[in-house]
Amino acid sequence: MKSLNSRFIFCLSLTLVSSSFGFYLPGLAPVSFCEKEDAKECQKEIQLFVNRLDSVESVLPYEYDAFDFCKDLDERRPSENLGQVLFGERIETSPYKFSFKADKACVKVCTKTYDTGSKEDKLKLDFLKKGMELNYQHHWIVDNMPVTWCYIIEDNQKVCNPGFPVGCLVNQEGKPKDACVINAEFNRKNTFYIFNHVDITIVYHSGDETNGMNARLVAATLEPRSIKHSDDVNPTCDGTPMDIPAEFSSNLKITYSYSVTFKQNDDIRWASRWDYILVSMPHTNIQWFSIMNSLVIVLFLSGMVAMIMLRTLHKDIARYNQLDQEEAQEESGWKQVHGDVFRPPRMGMLLSVFLGQGTQVFIMTFITLFLACLGFLSPANRGALMTCAVVLWVLLGTPAGYVSSRLYKTFGGENWKTNVLLTAFLCPGIVFVDFFFMNLILWVEGSSAAVPFGTLVAILALWFGISVPLTFVGAYFGFKKPGIEPPVRTNQIPRQIPQQSFFTKPLPGIIMGGILPFGCIFIQLFFILNSIWSHQMYYMFGFLFLVFIILVITCSEATVLLCYFHLCAEDYHWWWRSFLTSGFTAVYLFIYAVHYFFSKLQIIGAASTFLYFGYTLIMVLIFFIFTGTIGFFACFLFVNKIYSVLKVD
Repeated sequence: MKSLNSRFIFCLSLTLVSSSFGFYLPGLAPVSFCEKEDAKECQKEIQLFVNRLDSVESVLPYEYDAFDFCKDLDERRPSENLGQVLFGERIETSPYKFSFKADKACVKVCTKTYDTGSKEDKLKLDFLKKGMELNYQHHWIVDNMPVTWCYIIEDNQKVCNPGFPVGCLVNQEGKPKDACVINAEFNRKNTFYIFNHVDITIVYHSGDETNGMNARLVAATLEPRSIKHSDDVNPTCDGTPMDIPAEFSSNLKITYSYSVTFKQNDDIRWASRWDYILVSMPHTNIQWFSIMNSLVIVLFLSGMVAMIMLRTLHKDIARYNQLDQEEAQEESGWKQVHGDVFRPPRMGMLLSVFLGQGTQVFIMTFITLFLACLGFLSPANRGALMTCAVVLWVLLGTPAGYVSSRLYKTFGGENWKTNVLLTAFLCPGIVFVDFFFMNLILWVEGSSAAVPFGTLVAILALWFGISVPLTFVGAYFGFKKPGIEPPVRTNQIPRQIPQQSFFTKPLPGIIMGGILPFGCIFIQLFFILNSIWSHQMYYMFGFLFLVFIILVITCSEATVLLCYFHLCAEDYHWWWRSFLTSGFTAVYLFIYAVHYFFSKLQIIGAASTFLYFGYTLIMVLIFFIFTGTIGFFACFLFVNKIYSVLKVD
């Protein structure tokens, strides 16, 4: 199962590309290491990078430099892509530097001193305590690979976490919180314990991958420890834990240190070096059968719906076409509303704008997931997923403008300028305003997730400089084309809609329509929310792509089925209903996000709560437009098809 897991994780592409074709994905080429530096072949020095610190109890991540840790005197920041900036990643060099195969024991990094008479020192120490109280986690990187903390949990299962805590707290009742449970010596009430020492183990592969000459790093693990060093100059890494009283009443010294050990393991290949992290993550192995089970159920239901619809419709159409004109007039059901079914909807402008934006989001999602399934957007390629999504959205303005303008013209609209402007600015504008207010909160809180002003300007430039003009180009070609001709004529006088039963009224049908699509995504939704808010890696893009396809099918068939029932009840107002039926899945998504917030997360603080729901609303809006567009076009094609084969004089 572990082998199957790891191969499916990258959709086989990472291994195949690296081993079979002799080249590597951009930014993912291996680096060789050796004991003697060779500029052309290998390097001797190993630089440890540090990333932002985050917590499951707070939405606010912070840069490494925001805490009073040891700084690199020659600090460098590698260039970051747009996705990394938007996700708040801030990678920089650290003072932890190693030489390949050079084991070191208890090396001092620096000593931090806190004076009770200094307000600045008090603020620094208070911020450090806050980080320990909220269980903030370090994220260290070696050779583009996370340095993991591996430990044993229930059922003797080994879990490798790509982060380790700053420290922990024993509260006033003497109850240890979070990582304080790992050591019985952490027992003083109302006391913090900081992990100021790390035992680092770097595993390397030396053999056939590099012709036996050089080595490649295949794993990096650490064990955090809390040590009160008796000698700050020449520490021995022995002693009691480094305790920090909650009350800052006396001067304090914290000495940071590390030990590093190199181990050879030729069983782990470079191309599969992430496997031990991914397969050990909690809640992954047990979900495979659940996901497959839900996919099979949804496919079975979809097949049943399709079979019933095709057989019933075929009989209806054949019987109606055999009747003469007088008998046809006495027929009831969907056939009698042929003169009203293509009557333009109310608020056709807004509907066409939503559909244009939905088309843009649909194509963007499909291409992004397809590339992710091929391994191009794997966890090793940091920020690539978000960068790809943003760039694709910007470049797909033309389909949005074309679909919106063409449908608006079909609806008989004439205010083409308003249509183009709304398509270009309405939904992106709502998202940007929400994002900007969330960013203001992050700025005020000093979080690393706050997007810099220059990046905001760059995003606006992409929007106004590329996306908007492309939307105008698409709208131009859309308005040049004639409107989509309906297969039957529309009567001048609207037909009266008969009294509807409870289940054929609009609201019950819309509410029921989102249940089946949500049922096929909620398991994956749990993993996605975990990756966003619990800072776990998401790597099951193969399953996610399958779920995406199933979602499209279920949205389409659920909408078509309900549309057919409403037409049989002689209610021809299907335009907005088809959009809202599948779009209502987004409401269930929001309800699930609220449930996830209260049942799974330990987020505290008004700012974090506001940020959670602010970003959730952005996801819900995008998902609403996305699923609504799928349902509308499925119903549009269905209605056009059934009335095109109907013989009407």
